[in-house]
Amino acid sequence: MLSLLLSRSLRLVKLATVRSSLLLSLSNGFSTSSLQTPPCSILRAEPCGEDLGKLIILTATGELNTLDKKVPLELMKEMVTIGSSHGWVATLKNDGIVRLQDDLNPAASDLDPKRIPLPPLVTLPHCQTQVVTNVAMSSSSPEDEDCVVAVKFLGPQLSLCRPAHSNSEWTNIRIENQCFYSSPVMFSKKDGMFRIPGSGGHLIGSWDLHKHKNKPKIQRLRFKNLPELTKTKRELLHSCCTSQHLVESRTTDETFFVKCYRKATSSGAVKMKTKAVMVFKLDEEGNAVYTQDIGHLCIFLSKSEPFCVPANSISGMCPNIVEILDVDESAIVGLDESSLFSYSYTFRAPYHIPPQNILD
Repeated sequence: MLSLLLSRSLRLVKLATVRSSLLLSLSNGFSTSSLQTPPCSILRAEPCGEDLGKLIILTATGELNTLDKKVPLELMKEMVTIGSSHGWVATLKNDGIVRLQDDLNPAASDLDPKRIPLPPLVTLPHCQTQVVTNVAMSSSSPEDEDCVVAVKFLGPQLSLCRPAHSNSEWTNIRIENQCFYSSPVMFSKKDGMFRIPGSGGHLIGSWDLHKHKNKPKIQRLRFKNLPELTKTKRELLHSCCTSQHLVESRTTDETFFVKCYRKATSSGAVKMKTKAVMVFKLDEEGNAVYTQDIGHLCIFLSKSEPFCVPANSISGMCPNIVEILDVDESAIVGLDESSLFSYSYTFRAPYHIPPQNILD
């Protein structure tokens, strides 16, 4: 067991070291023997003329790749992209139109990029539609007939639409409970609903386009098997900013509730840094059981809709970890040994991209 833990620790250290040396070496192209690309992080775009840049990504297996794929450089500017889901990035400009684009999808062609405009946004009274929390989708492509796109705005408004319908329009929902105002939305395939964890972590609200459009399904959580923390650890967690995330494993049919604890750095430019992560396994009764073992899974949290990937499905991935990507940090958290590796970097498009099918 000791040798196994040591081997795993060395793998995490190696992976973290590679990520902290992002700009030291670049490789050309995207290499994989799998039928899918490994999960990856969007780093930046190297300018190559005509307001375009070559996409640079870091895979979950530790490979830094400069792709031949060219993307609009404007996607690397702040306040242009508002979220991502299933490899589709959402943009919102001054015209008030949300567009779904596949430009940042490593497996999508740059010769015929897809840009799908959604209906003009409608702002509910006493709400705003300029600042977006995140975007989620019910299926892997907005071109699917049944795909529903959700845009969660900061505040009480949640908007849903079906992009593939010819008469598509927004269904605007006013959220009453303020604990959901700043939280991200995700789609649960298991429940067939869009779910939002409440700030503080005691409630989960679920909405759909049917009977739970105006009256959400509310689930109350009961936390169990909480770890015993030292006084120092408790004080550290209490001093942090906390965010809550829901993520669903499609392969194991499990749902996880993740709490991220981040704190502002005390020197230099003010940046947020991850200090701890706690993962809870949820059941249908609302029991949230603390765990340090999510098996062979890897959880990816970023400004994208969160997702899980089985590490044993792609060679070179580490299991039982949480990977975090934000505008000023990338972090890897090993759950079984509470190891945390973090480094600071400016990410203009802080998105994890889930595995994508490789096109012939």
